[in-house]
Amino acid sequence: MSDATQAIKDGYTFDADSIELGVLVDDGQPVPDVKIRISLSMLTRHGLVAGATGTGKTKTLQLMTEQISKAGVPVFAADIKGDLSGLAIPGQASEKLLARTKLIGQEFTPAGNPVEFYALGGEGTGVPLRATISSFGPLLLSKVLGLNATQESSLSLVFSYADQHNLLLLDLKDLNELLKFLVSDEGKPELANIGGLAKATVGVIQRQLSGLAAQGGDQFFGEPEFDTADLLKVTSDGLGVISLLELPNLADRPALFSTFLMWLLADLYADLPEAGDLDKPKLVFFFDEAHLLFDGASKAFNDAIEQTVRLVRSKGVGVFFVTQTPKDVPEDVLAQLGSRVQHQLRAHTPNDAKALKSTVATYPKVDYDLAERLQQLGIGEAIVTVLNPSGAPTPVAWTRMRAPESSMDPLDAGAMAGGVATSSMQAKYGTAIDRESAYEILNAKLQAGAETAAAEKAAKEQAKADAEQAKAAAAQAKADAAAQREAERAQAAAQREAERAVRAEQTQRRAAPKEKSIIEQITQNTMVRQMARSAAREITRSIFGTGRRR
Repeated sequence: MSDATQAIKDGYTFDADSIELGVLVDDGQPVPDVKIRISLSMLTRHGLVAGATGTGKTKTLQLMTEQISKAGVPVFAADIKGDLSGLAIPGQASEKLLARTKLIGQEFTPAGNPVEFYALGGEGTGVPLRATISSFGPLLLSKVLGLNATQESSLSLVFSYADQHNLLLLDLKDLNELLKFLVSDEGKPELANIGGLAKATVGVIQRQLSGLAAQGGDQFFGEPEFDTADLLKVTSDGLGVISLLELPNLADRPALFSTFLMWLLADLYADLPEAGDLDKPKLVFFFDEAHLLFDGASKAFNDAIEQTVRLVRSKGVGVFFVTQTPKDVPEDVLAQLGSRVQHQLRAHTPNDAKALKSTVATYPKVDYDLAERLQQLGIGEAIVTVLNPSGAPTPVAWTRMRAPESSMDPLDAGAMAGGVATSSMQAKYGTAIDRESAYEILNAKLQAGAETAAAEKAAKEQAKADAEQAKAAAAQAKADAAAQREAERAQAAAQREAERAVRAEQTQRRAAPKEKSIIEQITQNTMVRQMARSAAREITRSIFGTGRRR
């Protein structure tokens, strides 16, 4: 054994309880006597599993998970493609597999593990995992919604108002209703003293919420909310329960997935007591597709992640980020990761070459070309460096990884569904509930306000109608009075005319007899003359004895 090999062996030989990652590869050949391992106590110093697609990251995740479980430590892992579901059943020994395990000195003993299957919001096969809007908080939700700094600030204001007024934000409709209320006539005064909310900003947030609901967010946000304490279960025979989160539609909602994992970590940090340095962690958390968490994240969000990762160690939780290259993880977070398992990297493009160079720069110096070695790694091989029980970095080791002893094939869909149906977690979280929250309270308030407004409007309209009616009545009364006056004037004129007519008639009557006596006098005079003539004729007839003949 060369001095370099001996140095590596010494660096990975310690008495503390450990899990085995594999064996050293020296000059292309595995060295079964040099075990590459990591102590359980150093799992809380976090780690990184990286490598290009198809280089063995998932199998590394599987072999680490099953060994951690056997050590009595619960594990949480995201199962992106369903490949990890085989952890629940023993593996199958093939000729090829046994040849590999023999070469590295591994005694292959097929074994299954206690597994709980979860699904985000119930989409997929698994116990539904839900979270409330309130517990999620504005920072994580802003990441999910892709909000800018101004919109994030406005959302924080909304959450603050909800907290101050004891409004439960359980699901998306609760938040939508609160946003609608705060820009309504009833709600505007509530935030007037601090500037209020811009309708345009609220409109953007509501549109993003609508998009999130269309992606299944309406099923994810709600109750019963998942209690992260259920991730810390250990079986009666001392095995850590493995919690697998199935994510069949990761590409449709990557931000929701990654942010939910961050919520789990934040919730664990908030709930768990301080534990200090433990011989083994309370939980190991594997954060797969970690680059999704950091893509497009604000500085405040990255700061929150860095703080959570840094502090959650004291709560006994270890976090391993799983991604393609170390550059996917911000430097401040990367600095918190004590263990590295780096699978093959490729340099087919300028960006690949840059990523390779950046990766090499994160490792301690070695006496060989690490960049070249990283490109030459076979499937199931990795460059490893971890922290020893004293917290010092171990030598960089080219490692042939162990083979998982559970099934490397996905679990049959029927078997998985049966396991979910009989799970105690399904009984606890399987049925969604919808209790009174902000939506119901604000909806009733807005409805009451609308009814009040409608009543006020109706009263105003009635008052207006009454005023118009009174005005019309007054006008009619005025017209009637004028008509009455006109009628009275006409009547008076007619009366006067009648009186004039009467007086005229009376005058005529008084004048009429005088005129008649004159006529009669004339008439009488004629008669007198006739009588005189008749008398004369009689006299003449008597005198002369003659008369007029007829």
